[in-house]
Amino acid sequence: MPHSKLSNLNAAELSKANTLIRAIAHPLRVKILNYIGQNQPTNVNSIYKELKLDQSITSQHLRILKDAKVLNSTRKGKEIFYEVSVAYLSSVMLIVKQYF
Repeated sequence: MPHSKLSNLNAAELSKANTLIRAIAHPLRVKILNYIGQNQPTNVNSIYKELKLDQSITSQHLRILKDAKVLNSTRKGKEIFYEVSVAYLSSVMLIVKQYF
């Protein structure tokens, strides 16, 4: 029987990749990520104003992205600034490439 990459699946690594992929699968979150990537660091106010979204919807999507470790956040006074976690995204992409 030929050796398959899939025979060496690591559940923890695939779970990490699954969480990331599910987080970025939503079209609105892709828009938010693109905006943050081009304007980082940026705060929630500039995101929802520029993308013409409700603040509550923007905050919900940011929470999902942050929980999935796609975004890093930094508090400065009353504001929270977001940046794309390029290192994390790269590490998960390496996991995905390893299997597929």
